[in-house]
Amino acid sequence: MTALDAALASLPERYPGPGGAAAVIHEGHVIEARCWGYANAETRRPFTRGTLFRMCSITKQFTCTLLLDALDDPAVLDPLIAARLPLLREPPPATLHLAHNQSGLRDYWGVAMLHGAPAESAFGDVEARRVIAGTRTLQFRPGTSYSYVNQNFRLISDALEEKLGRSFGELLRARIFDRFGMATAFLAAETRAMPDSTEGYEGSEGTGFRPAVNNVYWTGDAGLGASLDDMIAWEQAIDAQRDDPEGFYNRLSAPTVFAEGAPAPYGFGLVHSRLFEREATSHGGALRGWRSHRLHIPSERLSVVVLFNHMSEAHSAALKLAAAFLDASRAAAATPPAESRLTGTFLEEETGLAVRVTRGARGVSVSYLYGAETLEEIGPDEAGRDATRLTLADGVVRMHRPQENRTSLLRRLPDAPNARDIAGVYRCAELEADLTVTDAGGALYGGFSGMLGLGRMERLQPLGGDVWLLPCLRALDHSPPGHWTLAFNRDASGVVTGARVGCWIARNLLFERSL
Repeated sequence: MTALDAALASLPERYPGPGGAAAVIHEGHVIEARCWGYANAETRRPFTRGTLFRMCSITKQFTCTLLLDALDDPAVLDPLIAARLPLLREPPPATLHLAHNQSGLRDYWGVAMLHGAPAESAFGDVEARRVIAGTRTLQFRPGTSYSYVNQNFRLISDALEEKLGRSFGELLRARIFDRFGMATAFLAAETRAMPDSTEGYEGSEGTGFRPAVNNVYWTGDAGLGASLDDMIAWEQAIDAQRDDPEGFYNRLSAPTVFAEGAPAPYGFGLVHSRLFEREATSHGGALRGWRSHRLHIPSERLSVVVLFNHMSEAHSAALKLAAAFLDASRAAAATPPAESRLTGTFLEEETGLAVRVTRGARGVSVSYLYGAETLEEIGPDEAGRDATRLTLADGVVRMHRPQENRTSLLRRLPDAPNARDIAGVYRCAELEADLTVTDAGGALYGGFSGMLGLGRMERLQPLGGDVWLLPCLRALDHSPPGHWTLAFNRDASGVVTGARVGCWIARNLLFERSL
């Protein structure tokens, strides 16, 4: 077996679950395509190249392709975008800010949890409009930084519908699917079921798999339904126009910058990165029960698509297939320094988010935003190179994140036990939502409530000082808020007066104590 054959054959065992599919496309030709397992384990429907699949956030590049194809100047949508943010107290983001995830908006699926939305509640057009229209402030000035925000692309698709007078699904079919041979692709806005009964599954081999429950209605942010054959057609269309400067993917994948000119790693629904020492564009997609990833390396005319109807890491699988095809192996890790002075628990001053730095066999691990990131150790006072970097100088730890165009100060939290006098009700005037903290038999719990319901109570986890974490590991979308950072404030007499609340996709919200 070739390295690629072996890598494909290993996917069902490396990434166990009900079913999946993968394809490697080189110079416009399918080199390998493989399907295994079941699209619906209950009805024993096999997973095939024609199985309809939820592509989730891979949709974003299709929304932006439509944007560039349909309009000579995307700025004509700016007034329509602004009209959907009637309470915003500062200049609204432009359409291109949305397309590059530089809008400064807080993600609406994250904010929905602050409004008390249960994890499996219905979230449709009405709920989306209410959350989006309630926006009063931004996380940062548009164009100056990066934050992943799903409704950026929902706003674009809504504005396209209004401007062009046709539904988003019709526009996708006429301008993209029919044009590029994506015969069975469609707008799968309703997440409760697929037309061919394909099911997404939660769980693991240890706990067992069960059908995932989803009740989100989505459009330009994550609504694409497509088969492996449809995605192969997409990659072949990309290769076919590779030498045309005005080709759709060349326009889509053009370099993007922040407002002052620094390079930005995200643009038009695509992540820009270097894979195996080569420039690449990629994007993943996920909803509970569904994981997908596609990547493209133009210098090699190579594309990889991976689809799992379970929660295994499709991104990792796609990288393994690309590495096997390119015969690329990781360089040997450098010898780490004898010690690191970067470890500890911190509060990021700029965002109010918790940052936990630990040291393991592979390097320094930074738990920040969603999940942990491993950084190469350069020395006792430095870790990381091109992307996230931590440095210690003059007793101050700073985190440099060029991918977000910012550097922030990390304040070390004390090791002493947290004070426990935080029980009460806290009100966020901006959201008209509440945070309730209770002492339930000696254990502290917290939960949010608002216009979308009564959120579940979760046991708070102390970090240090007056900083706590409120877990939120199940949400409307696959990638949940994770852990909300609750940084409580006190007045001069030491009485708790409020909390600064945030997570990786919704930051810097102030809750004042009302009870």
